[in-house]
Amino acid sequence: MNNFLSFQIHGDADHGGGIAESVASLLAFFEGTVTHGSGGFFSAIMPGLTSMDNIHPLLVHFPIAFLLAFFALDVVGTLLKNPQWRSVASWLLYLGTIAAVFTVTAGFLAANTVAHGENIHAIMERHEYIGISVLTLATVLSLWRIKSGGLIQGGANALFIILAALLCVLLSLGADLGGLMVYKYGVAVEVVIVPDNHHEHSSHEHPTHSCSDPFKFQRRFIA
Repeated sequence: MNNFLSFQIHGDADHGGGIAESVASLLAFFEGTVTHGSGGFFSAIMPGLTSMDNIHPLLVHFPIAFLLAFFALDVVGTLLKNPQWRSVASWLLYLGTIAAVFTVTAGFLAANTVAHGENIHAIMERHEYIGISVLTLATVLSLWRIKSGGLIQGGANALFIILAALLCVLLSLGADLGGLMVYKYGVAVEVVIVPDNHHEHSSHEHPTHSCSDPFKFQRRFIA
C-alpha cells in the first residue's frame, strides 16, 4: 500500500502516464485504505512510524528544536533588550524540557529492547548519560526561569546563558552519538535488500551506480 504514496515527482522520465496516472494512483490509494480499514490507513499515511520498534527516533527531534531555538532567541532578546522575545524563549524552554522528559523515557525503553553488541553498548551508555544531563539541566533552567517570573537580569542572566550554552553543547554531543549508532552501526535499522536493477533516475539527476553483486545490503550487522 505504501506504493500508492509514490506520486510522480520525477516526471515523464519515470512514468509515462503523467497527471492521469497520478490521479489513478491517488484513487487506488484511497480505495486500498478503505479496503484495509483504519489500521491500513494509518500505516499507509505514516509508514515510517508504524515500522518503528520504538518511538525514540521520532521524539528526539522535538527537544533539540525547542531548546536550540530557546537559546538563540534568548541570546538575541538579551542583546536587544527585548522582553517579548525572551518571554517566547521561556516557553520554548518549557516545551523543550517537557519534550526531553518523553524523549529520555523513550530512550531508556529503546535501550532495553533494541538489540546491540558490546561495541555499541559503551556508545549507548554515553548517549544515555548525556540525555539525562540535558534533561536535568533543562529542568533546572526552567525552574529558575519560572521562579524569577520569566526574566533573569544582570549577572545572574549571564550565568543562565552560560548554562544554556552548555545545554546546547550537550544536545549536540548527544545527537552526534545517536547519529553514530544509527548511520555507522545501524542500530535499530532493519536489513533492506535492494536488487541490482532498482529504480534509476533520469540522466539529468544523479548518475546510476552499478554493483557487481546481485544484491547489496544497506546495513552493517552488529556483532
